[in-house]
Amino acid sequence: MSAPRQRQRRANEAIREVVGSALLVDLADPRLQMVTITSVETTPDLGRAKVYWTVLDPKRVGAAAAALESSRGVLQGKVARAIKSRQTPHLVFVHDELQDEAHRLTALI
Repeated sequence: MSAPRQRQRRANEAIREVVGSALLVDLADPRLQMVTITSVETTPDLGRAKVYWTVLDPKRVGAAAAALESSRGVLQGKVARAIKSRQTPHLVFVHDELQDEAHRLTALI
């Protein structure tokens, strides 16, 4: 595996860990309860990171999305301190529909 891809993979994992940990420990917003970070995809230049998330209760998706958007600055600061890169990736939060679809299919079985 080439060095840039390894760097990107390490950054993805580090961002997932930092954001997930911050949601559990550092942020007191009740709308973020039961939010799970499922994966992170960064661009090759690490300028942007898509953070995929899901929430246990489907009724709380809108509130969780709003809470993540309002917490973006705090989370981005934590990511900047953790990855120690010249450039901090711009975090973009994307609801992970795959998890919801898997739960729906499991219910059908």
